[in-house]
Amino acid sequence: MANIKSQIKRIKTNEKARSRNKSVRSSIKSAVRKFRDTVTAGDASAITTELRTASKALDVAVAKGVLHKNAAANKKSSMAKAAAKAGAR
Repeated sequence: MANIKSQIKRIKTNEKARSRNKSVRSSIKSAVRKFRDTVTAGDASAITTELRTASKALDVAVAKGVLHKNAAANKKSSMAKAAAKAGAR
């Protein structure tokens, strides 16, 4: 454990950020997983809805600094490609 007051504060803030980032990453994974399940099911209107939801979750993660913008763009691109292949849009 740190003895320096500022370092103790940093440990606390880092723990808060870590738990917040973990929560955001978990919600992203859930949204993407839900999208993939919908693509497997094949319902076109549900696919577009889930694509929109997952894309928004990725954008929020980028805004909060959890994901890099290019990583989110790659995920969104591959999801859009899968949606188009499944016949949505």
